[in-house]
Amino acid sequence: MASRKPVVASGQALRDIEEAIDHYLREADVEVAQRFVDAVEAAFDLIGRQPGIGSPRYAHELQIPDLRTWPLTDFPQLLFYLVADDAVDVVRVLHGARAIPSTLSNADAD
Repeated sequence: MASRKPVVASGQALRDIEEAIDHYLREADVEVAQRFVDAVEAAFDLIGRQPGIGSPRYAHELQIPDLRTWPLTDFPQLLFYLVADDAVDVVRVLHGARAIPSTLSNADAD
């Protein structure tokens, strides 16, 4: 079995997470925001242990080789990540109802 890879969030992914936390604090409460953080941490742990687990759907659609997607448990956000030799790079954390292809194809590089 392969060893665990470190999971590294891009600056944009960190901003996405902060925006979601702010949203849950405004629209729900601290408990929901904390559950969101826990879901992100659990997803990071899982994709670090099993990087190939995510769906390659958007990789084909956007022609971004190796792009994978993993849904957060109990939340509508999706993690978008790339598997490198030495790490798993989380590039975005987006609400599943967004226009994912246009959001990702128009993303500014970090």
